[in-house]
Amino acid sequence: MGNADIRRLDKEIEKTARKLEAVKRGEWWPLNGSERRTMARALASGSYRTVRGRSAGRAEQRMDTTANAAELRLTAELTALHGERQRLITEAARAKAARKRRLF
Repeated sequence: MGNADIRRLDKEIEKTARKLEAVKRGEWWPLNGSERRTMARALASGSYRTVRGRSAGRAEQRMDTTANAAELRLTAELTALHGERQRLITEAARAKAARKRRLF
């Protein structure tokens, strides 16, 4: 049970780390639906304001805030996955030690 779960978590950790790096590079594919919609709205309103000759500062700020929120969400997810992995490793080690004690 333990090793399969640990391998599964390792894959999830790797996938989440790739998503986090992509968000840091400014890519949109790791964003969830709400974050994508917010980014698209901010991009559209910023474009509209720029075409009209106005400042797009607020739209840029909204995009930055959304990207930071996505980065924070992915960091929290990564931390939770690492904690779960550590818990599984500890649990597997305890089970192994208990089996050894029963043998002797």
